[in-house]
Amino acid sequence: QVQLVESGGGSVQAGGSLRLSCAASGFESGSSTSYCMGWFRQAPGKEREKVATIDAYGNTEYTDSVKERFTTSGDNAKVYLEMVSLTTEDTGTYYCAAQQWVWLCPAEIRGFGYWGQGTQVTVSS
Repeated sequence: QVQLVESGGGSVQAGGSLRLSCAASGFESGSSTSYCMGWFRQAPGKEREKVATIDAYGNTEYTDSVKERFTTSGDNAKVYLEMVSLTTEDTGTYYCAAQQWVWLCPAEIRGFGYWGQGTQVTVSS
């Protein structure tokens, strides 16, 4: 069973930076070249949205609002989300998600079968 544990959330002023981490475990043997990890966020009263994805080959994608500010990377069963130039619009609960046995990252949220518990990011003005 895949397990994901996020850490690194917190409170920061606008313009600041945070680094989120997601520790992943339980991937099936053989899926090391066919998985996708994703970062999602959900603000109060809003739907959960995809922020960034990274596949087994290191290919990344970002939603337009975070391009040039957020960077996702992976190393030794951990995935990171480096966030700079944070704005109040970035406030929300950030979730790490994963899906194995895929060669392309799922386009839809429902395509990710495993989720972490979430970590809160609060950006104040």
